[in-house]
Amino acid sequence: MAVNTAAIGKTWDPVSFEVEAERIAAYADAVGEESPVYRDAEAARAAGFRDVVAPPMFAVVYSSPALGPAILDPEVGINFPKMVHGGQKFTWGEPVCAGDVITTKVECTDISERGGMGFYVFESVSTNQDGAEVVRGTWTNIVRGV
Repeated sequence: MAVNTAAIGKTWDPVSFEVEAERIAAYADAVGEESPVYRDAEAARAAGFRDVVAPPMFAVVYSSPALGPAILDPEVGINFPKMVHGGQKFTWGEPVCAGDVITTKVECTDISERGGMGFYVFESVSTNQDGAEVVRGTWTNIVRGV
């Protein structure tokens, strides 16, 4: 079975995510980030941030709700039980802080087949409530045995 490339260029409805200080602190705890800027607004402001700042990889938390519909879209055709994470790449912009509302848009930028595996590439663009880009992500998923 060959991959279907018809979904290349497809976009999905943007998804907004309200960033809460408690969620940032929980994420920082989970990944072992010890800096007070992830938990204390005064420390974050003293470091030059608007409020408690999110660790960079918190991007996965606010991007995932927008990526889910793309990955599970029948038109894309990913066989989810055979999917493995292939990689991700980020270009960072404005720091994400508590109180921000981040809106993420997703586009399927490539679908290809190599060596009996399907490669599905999505680009996400996340902006804050002021329209500033906070992160651009490239997400590659690999499906074995296509």
